[in-house]
Amino acid sequence: MAGVTDADDPQRFAYLAAGNARQARKRVAADVLITDQAGRVLLVDPTYKPGWDMPGGMAEANEPSRAAAERGLREELGLELNVGRLLLLEWQPPHGPWDDLLMFVFDGGTLDGEAAGALQIRDDELRAFTFVSIDDARPLLRPYVWERLQRAVRAKPHGRTVYEERPALPPQST
Repeated sequence: MAGVTDADDPQRFAYLAAGNARQARKRVAADVLITDQAGRVLLVDPTYKPGWDMPGGMAEANEPSRAAAERGLREELGLELNVGRLLLLEWQPPHGPWDDLLMFVFDGGTLDGEAAGALQIRDDELRAFTFVSIDDARPLLRPYVWERLQRAVRAKPHGRTVYEERPALPPQST
């Protein structure tokens, strides 16, 4: 029997489509751990939120997480890069106005001096970028981003992917 699909049965297709419409949707973001030849990590300073962050961004509808990471690098920094393996997958609970999120962190490798020197801001979502030591990154990052960076850095030399579930953030007073 060759290639029978649910689309061949209109009633079954309608049933499955209705069920799919009721299923939860997840927000997906993808960051990239990139270092320079001195071992410093690349951070970006977004204009739309406090603190520095790892480069990357939110996935668009039905976009693979790896493609979202690569698109973010290209659009924001002009960096054409095929990102490497997945270092970290982190689930974040809902907070504030946001639903839960799956955060992917990929290995972007090490940029040589020429590639690092060619980086430039290409999007008004970024105010600045810099390479900093891991220790110097801590005061620039929100605590949960700092923890994410540390986990990704620790996972890199071990050749494994880490899965984490971040606890809920305490409610913010207004």
